[in-house]
Amino acid sequence: METMTRESWTDERLDEFGKRIDERFDRVDERFNEVGEKFNEVGEKFKEVGEKFKDVDRRFDKIDSRLESMQRTMIFGVIALSSAYIAGFAAIVMKI
Repeated sequence: METMTRESWTDERLDEFGKRIDERFDRVDERFNEVGEKFNEVGEKFKEVGEKFKDVDRRFDKIDSRLESMQRTMIFGVIALSSAYIAGFAAIVMKI
């Protein structure tokens, strides 16, 4: 295997190589800036989703309160019907 001789890497070539490396890093920096902007957009969308979830939570709170009142009504109805059945059966038993 041959080694690279010093004459093949002249100052001009090294300067050119350095410039190309700088250009490539500049492109990488631009891409990172684009990625940063996209992350900002994603952050904004997450804020919007968070607000929507707050609205959904408010709606569920209303539904929960309605369900609780309906459950109370059903319990009172069951107690009333049970009392009526017991009273009816007691009346039948007393006649016999």
